[in-house]
Amino acid sequence: MSESTFLEKMLDGAEVDWKPLGEVFDVFAGGDVPKEALSKIKTEKFNIPILSNGIGGRSLYGWTNIPKVKKPSLTISARGTIGWTSYRTEPFFPIVRLLVLTPKVEMNLRYYYHFMKTIENDYKVAPAGIPQLTKPMIKDAQLPIPFPNDPEKSLAIQAEIVRILDTFTELTTELTTELTDRKKQYNYYRDQLLTFEDGDVEWKELGNVTEINTGQKPSEILESATDFDYINAGTSRSGYSANSNCEGDIVTTPSRGQGGIGYVGYQKRPFWLGALCYKMKSKDKDFLINKYLFYFLQSKRELLLGLKKEGGVPAVNKSDLAKLQIPVPSPTEQARIVAILDKFDTLTHSISEGLPREIELRQKQYEYYRDLLLNFPKSEPQTEIVA
Repeated sequence: MSESTFLEKMLDGAEVDWKPLGEVFDVFAGGDVPKEALSKIKTEKFNIPILSNGIGGRSLYGWTNIPKVKKPSLTISARGTIGWTSYRTEPFFPIVRLLVLTPKVEMNLRYYYHFMKTIENDYKVAPAGIPQLTKPMIKDAQLPIPFPNDPEKSLAIQAEIVRILDTFTELTTELTTELTDRKKQYNYYRDQLLTFEDGDVEWKELGNVTEINTGQKPSEILESATDFDYINAGTSRSGYSANSNCEGDIVTTPSRGQGGIGYVGYQKRPFWLGALCYKMKSKDKDFLINKYLFYFLQSKRELLLGLKKEGGVPAVNKSDLAKLQIPVPSPTEQARIVAILDKFDTLTHSISEGLPREIELRQKQYEYYRDLLLNFPKSEPQTEIVA
């Protein structure tokens, strides 16, 4: 069935009315929480979430006992993750730079949530200064109302669209929950496998069993993809190098930078390592397996953070890194640990395998049907969402 035929069947010849967001919702921005009503942790008294910009749990700012918004609403991030729309059912307190949309008319709020997700990247913000959204910038966004002259049928078709789309979001939620559980399971077994009692294994200084070197600035960085990744300051990849200075099978960690210190990477193919990172490679693979070293340092990030020098630019000195004590069980035991953790890692982190790939596919499926179901015909040019 073609998209047009599918939509025509749903609408059954009825018109679709487009109304400005400001006619459908009351819109207001969050504010400051009184200091005496603010807690950084949830308590019996302070159990109302304070919400700011951010996606998912990253929007949680703290806790209060003042529920400024008590009924189901939508929120839109006005800074940072600009345009990100969230569906809220529990009481909450929004702080500044979070826009709140509360219904002015009878509606299925989930229907409007799904529609707002289709336009959350369309807001035009001023390029000067700090990018942000304001109430005047979203109030003229056009929202579709099917069967505008038949409220009962309008709500019925809204509910049907919600039923279809929620089926996809619920599946994605289930998979995401499973992935979270798998990661917890992975972290638990990793920590169990890599925790040793005194006397069970040899402990060696990192500098005695690995070669530790600092990366360097490449002679050329290309913006388009070439053969070799350019890795610098943790997970960031600021470009691609036309050459490589590392052959792969190397453990990397940032040498400086507030956010990257403690992150550990394992490189399996040639790459270029920038000047803000260290690379570590076993001096004797029959004694220390690089992949084992990666898993150990990954599980003990606090050890690397403990080496950080404060004052000025936070950094880890090479001499201090070389003195770090690491446990070295037998090569057979190292290989066993690596084999177990590789299986968990494939399941939880692989791009092409496991749950992350499944979640990505389900999200694309949801977006396809969302755009299909909410692509209502427009009888006249609509107001652009501009500042």
